[in-house]
Amino acid sequence: MLLIIITILGVSFILYTLLGGADFGAGIVETVAGRKGERIVSKAIAPVWEANHVWLILAIVILFTGFPLVYATISVALHIPLMIVLLGIVMRGTSFTFRHYDVTHDKTHAYYSIFFKASSFITPVFLGITLGAMILGNINLEYTGSFYEQYIAPWFNLFCLAMGLFSASLFGYIAAVFLIGEATYAIEQKRYVRISKIFLFLTIILGVVVFLAAEQENHQLFNEFFQSSLSIGSFAAVALLTPVTYYLFNHPNIVLLRIAIGLQVTLIMLGWFAIQFPILVYEKNGNHLTFYNTQAPYATLYQLLIALIVGLLFVLPAFYFLFKVFKKDNGQNVN
Repeated sequence: MLLIIITILGVSFILYTLLGGADFGAGIVETVAGRKGERIVSKAIAPVWEANHVWLILAIVILFTGFPLVYATISVALHIPLMIVLLGIVMRGTSFTFRHYDVTHDKTHAYYSIFFKASSFITPVFLGITLGAMILGNINLEYTGSFYEQYIAPWFNLFCLAMGLFSASLFGYIAAVFLIGEATYAIEQKRYVRISKIFLFLTIILGVVVFLAAEQENHQLFNEFFQSSLSIGSFAAVALLTPVTYYLFNHPNIVLLRIAIGLQVTLIMLGWFAIQFPILVYEKNGNHLTFYNTQAPYATLYQLLIALIVGLLFVLPAFYFLFKVFKKDNGQNVN
């Protein structure tokens, strides 16, 4: 039962990274593409951006109900970056809504665009920073230090910043690949192919920086990586898929490109999960929070599993229908 709940939690994070990441990344890509990209970005994310947050909400509910100590620890120790994430989500949603659905197009439109782009970058950066703080192991639940030591030092460091920039770059990469299929004209498609290549190389570089920054912060991420055969296999598969993806950039097929990027992101998440498992939060005192020592009572997990199964029976068909209706014309080859 616990394994099923963990699997659903992992799949939720993967889906949010792919779908929600594509939405946030669209704002980052729009910054690179300039005003010419605004029309395509708005057309691409307008029908689905609200629905994609379902997977983040699902993950939060699972943590809150199934692993309450983990939820409480993150909410307290990392409340500053999490608050910035929440503010970014709200600011991005409201600015996009006013920009896209406003009946009049006046000078306020430019301000909405600025807020949309800024929040699209800030939010994934602080999501990555939060994740980095969970990995690094500077969180102290004894609450004996100063405010800085308790609530700022765990995430205000080189490793967490590298994780934040890596997350933003990965989201931009996902969005750029997806936007190739949203472009109508060949010149637009070529622009997003070029941007996709830039974000691909940037993501690879920042991935290396993450490992180097971990060593700088005395976290033996390299050793943890090489101790997990699943992590090695996952990242090896990502490396093998990279030239395939690059080939598809030069000989684009939208369906294959999206499958390739989906596999790459899934394998990256799987590789990270293999390094972490079963730890959810590394603590400074060594008493790390795992799936096993923080799980809720059996009765709670049982009811949670029933709710998840029933909920997914409604959500998955609705999600499929949403994308079928609004994305049915996509998937064409680039000519």
